[in-house]
Amino acid sequence: MNQKTKDGMSRRQFLQIAGGASACAALMTFGVKSGWAANSPSFPVREVGFQSHETDIIVVGSGLAGLFAAVKAHDAGASVMMVSKGRLGTSGQTPFARGIFAWDPSTASMGLDEFTEAVSRSALGTNNPVYTRQMAEHSLARVNELREWGFFETNLYYNVFNKPIVERNIPVLQRIMITKLIKENGRIAGVAGFSLDDSKVHVIQAKSVILCTGAGGFKPNGFPICDLTHDGTVMAYDIGAKVTGKEWNDGHPGQSVNPAACYNGWERMLESMPSANSIGIRHDLGVGENYQAYMKGNPVSMGPPGQGGSTTASGGPYTPQEFLQRSNDEGRGGENGPGEGGPPPGMGGVIVGGASAGMSIHKSEGLVPINDRCESNVPGLFAAGDSLGSYMAGAIYTQIGSSMAGSAVQGAIAAEAAAEYASGVEIPALSESRIDAIRNEMLAPLGRTEGYGPAWVTQVLQGVMIPNFVIYVKKESILKAALAYVEELRDHHVPMLRASDMHELRLAHETRNMIVNAEMKLKASLMRKESRCSHFRLDYPDVDYDNWQAWINISKEADGTMKLEKQPFESWPN
Repeated sequence: MNQKTKDGMSRRQFLQIAGGASACAALMTFGVKSGWAANSPSFPVREVGFQSHETDIIVVGSGLAGLFAAVKAHDAGASVMMVSKGRLGTSGQTPFARGIFAWDPSTASMGLDEFTEAVSRSALGTNNPVYTRQMAEHSLARVNELREWGFFETNLYYNVFNKPIVERNIPVLQRIMITKLIKENGRIAGVAGFSLDDSKVHVIQAKSVILCTGAGGFKPNGFPICDLTHDGTVMAYDIGAKVTGKEWNDGHPGQSVNPAACYNGWERMLESMPSANSIGIRHDLGVGENYQAYMKGNPVSMGPPGQGGSTTASGGPYTPQEFLQRSNDEGRGGENGPGEGGPPPGMGGVIVGGASAGMSIHKSEGLVPINDRCESNVPGLFAAGDSLGSYMAGAIYTQIGSSMAGSAVQGAIAAEAAAEYASGVEIPALSESRIDAIRNEMLAPLGRTEGYGPAWVTQVLQGVMIPNFVIYVKKESILKAALAYVEELRDHHVPMLRASDMHELRLAHETRNMIVNAEMKLKASLMRKESRCSHFRLDYPDVDYDNWQAWINISKEADGTMKLEKQPFESWPN
């Protein structure tokens, strides 16, 4: 059957054109002339609606950090609005989280000072001890509040999260993709985004913003970060906020059987009841398995620690002797693992890497705090949880359940600080022309008559960034080669991203955010000429205590270029 395309070309003609390398150029030329790259929006841009809002504090994100940020800001006397790309308590990594750390002074095996010092030893100095101690000190109070809301009685969190929100009558806007933080007269003025359901632009003016947008990755398969794309981090970077922690790598694996099936790989985690974890300092989920796979062959030939057989390759990432026995013998448990010890569900059977590609260690990446109150260098902008580069645990997982505890603790602390800030300022005025410019920038992919689909650009980015020898086992030549690809996507493909509806518009903005994150990760990895914790360089395999007792911060220059600088450990930024 000689089927015809809508442009009149037969299937046979198509195959003839696509048949060889020389024909690819002809195909591209024919495609552009025939409208194959043309955009066909399901509705005109002019039909997108508009709605404005005002509040004292906007909480962006509806996970654990966002929950405590909204509740505690309200309790501090501020008017609060929560806005989320997903649904309260059910999107991002929140449904996956099961273990929360609680330091109870009446039963703890370590005091606060001893705990903080042990974390610092495991993290090779990369943690911020102020945030380490803060997490432990306030963890029990947050756990007790969660217990009152029924958190430990269900494995589904929506009703639990909704309870304190409804009791306080806090408005929640769900399925709203925030694409811009608005800065006016040198300080935060609100946020702007669009609804995924009713084709409407939302501008929310406010005195303060608390980012609780989580971390993100490159939409890898097998781990629950597929809808997290560093949106908050990139929006903050765009208005001058400093960002940190991009060279570190989360090492959560997936299973070799149905590796793209996230639920199947982690179903025991998702179906288990949440629990509280006691003290147990570890050095886990860095890049050890990735290094072994690189040195010994295909990842499906290896299994988790303790499975048997020879899986150890000489050299590789350094683990302090104090924590080596625990990590290897007990299995590399995730920070959210149910109960004490043993591997999380994704470590059972034969494992494959790359399941969380693009994400750093929890709490090690995000906005740079200028103090212990979760405040960024942009006045009025705060962050909590995985949006804040607090280095609470450093650049390696050191305490099971500390990620959830840190999100809850930091959400509450950021809320109180934001409420105090908001009480002394007025909402900055925005002109109609400024709002129009924000709207036009946001909807630009809908108005493009032709260009690149975001799904295709994302696939190219994944092919460049996810390979083991690019993002996990690093060396200068490969990092530079990958950076050249990413810069091409940044300079040529991002300005040509197109969208035919609100869902594809979301994908376009997410794709751009992932590309910015990729550039950050590659440049930070190139700059850190050592190996430490979850960052490993084949060409610099040792820890360099002389030159690299510092974090790397990234900021955006006036000309749009990326600036990288060192911030010495145990100091606040200049």
